[in-house]
Amino acid sequence: MNNITANKTSKMLLSTEDEIFNKLVEQDNPFRYLNEHFDFVELANSLSKCYSELGTTGIAVEKGFRALLVQFWEDYSDRQMERSLRHNVVVRWFCGFGLMENTPDHSYFGKLRKRIGPNRLAEIFHKVNEAMKKKNLFGEVFTFIDASSIITKTALWEERDKALAAGEEKLKNAIINNYTADKDAKWGAKSKNSIWFGYKRHNAVDMRHGLISKVAVTPANVPDYKAVKDIVPNQGMVFMDKGYDYQECDQWIKANNCTRLHLEKTIINKRTLIWTNGVQVFGCHLKALFPNKTNELNTEDKQKSLSNVMPRP
Repeated sequence: MNNITANKTSKMLLSTEDEIFNKLVEQDNPFRYLNEHFDFVELANSLSKCYSELGTTGIAVEKGFRALLVQFWEDYSDRQMERSLRHNVVVRWFCGFGLMENTPDHSYFGKLRKRIGPNRLAEIFHKVNEAMKKKNLFGEVFTFIDASSIITKTALWEERDKALAAGEEKLKNAIINNYTADKDAKWGAKSKNSIWFGYKRHNAVDMRHGLISKVAVTPANVPDYKAVKDIVPNQGMVFMDKGYDYQECDQWIKANNCTRLHLEKTIINKRTLIWTNGVQVFGCHLKALFPNKTNELNTEDKQKSLSNVMPRP
């Protein structure tokens, strides 16, 4: 009995890190497909100029680049990305970190984005998405559009005191940039209990694999529907909530040969839902509107998204 236990222990100890990752990362995981079909080394090489050859060696540029891609696709905040790299084996493997290797904290991602620059980063993400389209990873049939908050500063007591001392009644958007370092950030609100200072990130999520196909960033006070023109797809059905129920939004949807469908909370609660990367789609409407295309969401492999394999922290 002791020999059997010893043999099992010996096999476990002799397993290499690659063998362990190979067992833990499912063969049909979307990240495995991406890793096998895309040359991330070549893409990351274009960022090598952002790094100095002098000084101490930090995190390899390819690891940081892969982490930014995961953050983009999964719509993670910097702190969520930190936790995902630390605790999620699939994300750790895809980004190139070993099982026992230290992973960066949340501050790293902001510094890396700043070092690369928004224009270069957007250009690279566009190249990756175009390559993914060629690999048929984007269905371009059903797209979900929504906005999320980007908080740049949690407390503005010092700025408020300066405004009050200058005779202002409140630190409103009309005058806030007179007292803040970030001249583009604004107050934003989803409700009376959801208020933040910073920006909005507007996402278009392709529902085939739950990947973000387009993204736009605006000051937090810009209404959601105003950003639709920058992220609307070129075809298919677009799902959005009542915050987009404006004529201007409808015009951009029609101009891009799309059809829209509102997601009403009262309806959603009563329907059978299909989940794709946190996006709720009720099958009864899809069958009625697209009787020949509902297989886009019906097959098991297409219902799987990155978040189904890797739950959000």
